[in-house]
Amino acid sequence: MALLDIVLLGSEQAGVLRKRAYKVEDFDKKLHALLDSMVETLLDAPGVGLAAPQVDSTKRVIVVRLPDDEESRKEYGDQAGVLYEVVNPEIVRASREMVDGVEACLSIPGYFGEVSRHESILVKGQDRHGRKIRIKAEGWLARVFQHEIDHLDGVLFIDRATELWRDAPDEDESTPAEPEATDRAEPAPGV
Repeated sequence: MALLDIVLLGSEQAGVLRKRAYKVEDFDKKLHALLDSMVETLLDAPGVGLAAPQVDSTKRVIVVRLPDDEESRKEYGDQAGVLYEVVNPEIVRASREMVDGVEACLSIPGYFGEVSRHESILVKGQDRHGRKIRIKAEGWLARVFQHEIDHLDGVLFIDRATELWRDAPDEDESTPAEPEATDRAEPAPGV
């Protein structure tokens, strides 16, 4: 395992973020190493989801993990802390109900957006060994899966956002403020 560099929008490698990723055919040691490194990178970032294009890979691979602290366990229940590694993920069913929510992205640091997503989805894919899996996701978990699967198709949250803004750090602090859904002090330029 190794920490991987996250591709940032605007960097030399950013083209990979706009390309459709390729279906995984070989469930070998190289895939396992990629998954292991993606998990390590996600946990270090810290984030809740990471798609292979974000680490400069063109494979259809995502990892997802909601936080596992006490507050998250109250909010997300059994979904808190569960690690999902999904190869060749595909949304096969989505609720008609759409929900607006705030999103951000490790590849676009400092930007946030209001994005409408399906409230619940059914994802099918494969695990690291090629076995078929199905995941029912609701609420925040469904949002994270939709965000990460979009990455595999070259779609970023800024493409879907109805409103964008940039985190505005408090001038009196030496470190940026923790992002909140209400931190809309500085509108984001057309990213």
